[in-house]
Amino acid sequence: MKLSCLQENLSRGLSIVGRAVAGRSTLPITQNVLLETDRSMLKLSATNLEIAITTWIGSMIEEEGAFTVPARLLTEFVNSLPSDRIDLEMEEGGGVLRFVCGRAEARIHGADANDFPPIPQVEEGVAARIGAQDFKLAISRVAFAAATEESRPVLTGVEAKLSGDRFTLAAADGFRLAVQHGALAEPVESDIGVIVPARTLNELSRLLGDQNDTVDIMMVPARSQVMFKIGGVEVVSQLVQGAFPNYDQLIPQKYDSRSVFDLQKLLRATRSAAIFARDGSNIIRLQMTPGEEEAPGKAVISARSEEVGENQGEVDTEAIEGGESKIAFNSRYLQEVLAVLERGQVALETTTSSSPGVFKPIGSDDYVHVVMPMFVQW
Repeated sequence: MKLSCLQENLSRGLSIVGRAVAGRSTLPITQNVLLETDRSMLKLSATNLEIAITTWIGSMIEEEGAFTVPARLLTEFVNSLPSDRIDLEMEEGGGVLRFVCGRAEARIHGADANDFPPIPQVEEGVAARIGAQDFKLAISRVAFAAATEESRPVLTGVEAKLSGDRFTLAAADGFRLAVQHGALAEPVESDIGVIVPARTLNELSRLLGDQNDTVDIMMVPARSQVMFKIGGVEVVSQLVQGAFPNYDQLIPQKYDSRSVFDLQKLLRATRSAAIFARDGSNIIRLQMTPGEEEAPGKAVISARSEEVGENQGEVDTEAIEGGESKIAFNSRYLQEVLAVLERGQVALETTTSSSPGVFKPIGSDDYVHVVMPMFVQW
């Protein structure tokens, strides 16, 4: 293998695939990155056996070939080089890759490309296309609600369902449920539902950045694989096996009280209360009271700790349907759902203090978030 490429291109490519490099593994070669010539370009690949990321960078190829080298070492070395041309060449006898950039030179020992786990090729399945920013928004509103503990593996994933020209992402961890609907760029030929690891979607969200293209998706349940492709990057992931809970049954269809808040004001009051809640079982209380005549209603957001003290803040409500209501939430769960909604207004629907609370952004029916309450003495 012998080729030349630009330092900034190689650095960017390594930063992309580096997210899939195994941290610790019983298979040491997964801590390497695979460099190989492909279609007159340099192809970079990395995998931790759950997710694989591949990207291509422009290069001048003199001799075809493939080799793997330690990802962390290579990335740190390339990032230390000046913005110039890098020449790569496999030394005679193999086993060592020589790098030259300006007056800097390095020889890096690696391993044969044949020892590297094969990167899955996903070619046949159910294809779909979603706007990059629409998909990124959906991931940000859902993936954080997936479970992080492996006791119920199916809950560590996000269910992705495609039907007609719509898609749905849903995640739950046993204490909360997030569901986001959205539009596909093109209708799918057949309905399908799979469970994608939340970690995969979080990595994909980082890769999407401020891209305005579309994301091409290929789902192959029979092989338990899904591929996402955007620009010159491909992400292939294993799917989570199992049956996702029927979450439609978990979403309350009616309420006794509905309060509408300015999102930023409610979030600010919640963050103030959270300072005290962290020393008091992480509980934040909300008490909503309707206003009299034309006066706005109000909500009292409070938290207390026997050791550090207590906090109480008031927020006006834009509207309250029903009578007075009260409910308590886990501080982190409450802050996270408010944070992903960003701006505008949010509605909180409740029935009793022991029933789930439902958050919905005003002006859109595409998102719903259900949070189980905390049981407290009022």
